[in-house]
Formats: sequence, structure tokens, C-alpha cells
Amino acid sequence: MTDGNEERTFAALPPAQGQGFAQTWWGRAWLKALEDAALDSEPVKTGRRLARTGAVGAVSVRPGRVTAVVRDRDGTAHRSDVLLQELSGEQWDRFLDMAVERAGHVAALLDREMPPHLVEDAAASGVELLPGLGDLEAECDCGAWDHCGHTAALCYQMARLLDQDPFALLLMRGRAERTLLDELQARGSATAKNRPDAEPAPQGVDAGEAYAAGDILPPLPAPPVLPEVPGRPPSLDTEAAPAPGVDPAALEFLATATAAEAHRLLAEALSPTHGQEAPAELTVGQDAVRLAALAPEGAIVERLADGSGRDRQELALAVRAWHHGGVVALAVLEDEWAVEAEALTRARAALEAAWDEGERPRLRATHNRWTAVGRPAQLRLGRDGRWWPYRKERGRWTPAGPAAGDPATAFAMAQGDPGGDPMSG
Repeated sequence: MTDGNEERTFAALPPAQGQGFAQTWWGRAWLKALEDAALDSEPVKTGRRLARTGAVGAVSVRPGRVTAVVRDRDGTAHRSDVLLQELSGEQWDRFLDMAVERAGHVAALLDREMPPHLVEDAAASGVELLPGLGDLEAECDCGAWDHCGHTAALCYQMARLLDQDPFALLLMRGRAERTLLDELQARGSATAKNRPDAEPAPQGVDAGEAYAAGDILPPLPAPPVLPEVPGRPPSLDTEAAPAPGVDPAALEFLATATAAEAHRLLAEALSPTHGQEAPAELTVGQDAVRLAALAPEGAIVERLADGSGRDRQELALAVRAWHHGGVVALAVLEDEWAVEAEALTRARAALEAAWDEGERPRLRATHNRWTAVGRPAQLRLGRDGRWWPYRKERGRWTPAGPAAGDPATAFAMAQGDPGGDPMSG
């Protein structure tokens, strides 16, 4: 690509097989001006086919005009031009004054971006940067009086160039990149001198402006399909010795656990209830229990126990609680708290109503725990008002099931079959 003060020449682009001609919203706006104004759709289709096969040669861009040689399928060459009216000096003055008011406009152009709010602000100043219906005029030596396949092909190729560099559009409107940037810098310096205490303009895109550009922005992609099961991480069982401090078994376990967690998070994101309040971040001790609940083996369990501040048996109890109710169940296992007066009144009323006269077990209350006298059963009241069943096994109070709203139901679970321990052995 050569770059002169008033003309730029872009080398011919390769064929566009299997891809769209415009990836940016301003590139699509350029094509929309062509396609909406076409009286006959056939030249537009022909132009799209020619551009896709690489029939458009080097593209010359200068104020008011873009030119290229376009070859027919039989190899015949045609000089084709697409014309766009230049902005007047007064319009450029309004555009430059508007641009220096918001530094984000200049920064976006330097990043080869043309955000919707720049175009909207320019339009509000009476300056239309992007072409509208009928703004792209055609000239071609094939003799067509309107857009032909050759000028349409040039328009499609120009959309690809605009994707790469929106300054090409500004050059068609009458200002070369270097000239434009010099004028912006000069006006910015003058503005800063005149208003030394002025606060910088806010950055970002106004929501109303972004919404107004919705007719030329692409639609959102469809949500991804949830895989049936989490992916399997690669095996680290190789002949190469691990680096110092690296435990391959622990690393494989973490990769598997991460894949499972990613699958769970994706399932939540795709569910109809997505957007509800996010759960609180886990502490190190809670996260160690979460990982241990995935049933690791051997040294990994020992490391998780050490990391959570528990011994092996304490970790086994924590894992059992986690299986019954996650973070809430873990808090019921490990925390003991005094029940406030109002909650205590409701709890006593629930206990009185849970059994018929003469059937209620004798319960001794200690804070949020009610222990059955003479039986290895206990009820624990969660902070959410639910009852958790506990059973004494080998001298330890052990979670016996999920929470229940009815204390009698929870007590029945506390007296049932203890079941297997996922961390035993």
C-alpha cells in the first residue's frame, strides 16, 4: 500500500472464499448503501461473485472517488469508479470541533475503529460520514448507466478495506489521514489553552446511541450448545519427569475439577434463571471441601485436608455435609450459634406442632442444636430456618441427610440408615 497526501493505493486482496465481505459495522453500513439502492439485484450478485473470486485489482482511494480495474470471468478488464461526495470545508470544521471535544473519538480512529457514537455525534453536527441511500454513484467503462457488476465488486472490495482502515472513508470524504490528524492536534492544543481547567469528556458509548445503530449491527450469536458431559483434560502420564514441585496427579485432578466446574457454570448461564444473585465466593477451606467432594484419592486427599485445616476424619464429615447442601450445610456442620429470640420462638412452635401429643421425643436444646435424650439423633437449625438431621456415629455427630422444613421429617432421617461414607477408606 502506498500513501500519498491525497491518494492511497491498496494492493489487491486475495479471494474472499468462505468469508463475509464486511466484519465491522461501518463496513456493513457501506454495503447497505449499495444494496439498498440497487434497482436490479443481479448486478449486485454479479459483483459479489467477482469480488469473491479476486477479480478486483489494486484499489486507489482519493477524495470523492475510489478506482480499480475489475476483470470479468473471461478476463476482460474494466476501469470502475465509485463516487462519494466530499464534505464541505464548513462540514469538516464542524466535524473537527466535535472530535476534539471527546478524546475517545480520536483514540478510536487511531485504533482503526469507527464507534457508533462517533458517527452519531458527527451526524448531530450535520456531518454524515457513512454513505446513505443513493450516495454511492457509479462510473464504469463497460457503459452501464447505474451500478454494474464491476462497480458492485469494487464496493464489496472497499468494504473489506474499510474493515481494516476507516481512514479510507475519511479520505473519500476529502481529508487524508495525516492532514486530518494534524488538524485535530492543532485544534486540541488550542482548545486546551483556552480551557485549561476543563474536565475531560466522559468516555464510552451512550446506550441510546448504541441502540440507534441496531439496524446495521450484526445480530447476537445463538447461545452455545451445552455438552452432555464435561470435557476430558489431557493425560499427564508421560515418560518425561515432572518439573520440580509439580505433582502430575494433583494437576490432572485440578484440570478435571475445573472442566466439571466450567460445565456447571455454562449450564447455569444457559438456564432460564440465569441472572439471579451470584453466590458468594468460597473461602479456601470451603473450596478444599468442594474439591474433596469430587472423590479424589491418596495424597490429594491429604493435601486437601491440610489445606482446609482439617484432619482426614474432619474432612470426611465436611464432604458428607457438602453433598447434602453445599456451603449452607457446611456452615451447619461447623458453626454453632445462639438463636435469636424471634427465630427461637418459631423453632419451638415448629417442634411443638411436628408431633402428636405423647410422640414428641425429648430434646435438649443447646444454641441451634436440639439433641434427643437417650437417642443418637440430633436436629440442627440453619440460619434459613430449615432443620438438618444429624446422627452420632463412632462418637461424632455426622450429617444424616439434606435439610427439611419439618423437624419431624429431619428427625426421621436422623434415625435412619447411616449409608456409605464417600470418604471412607
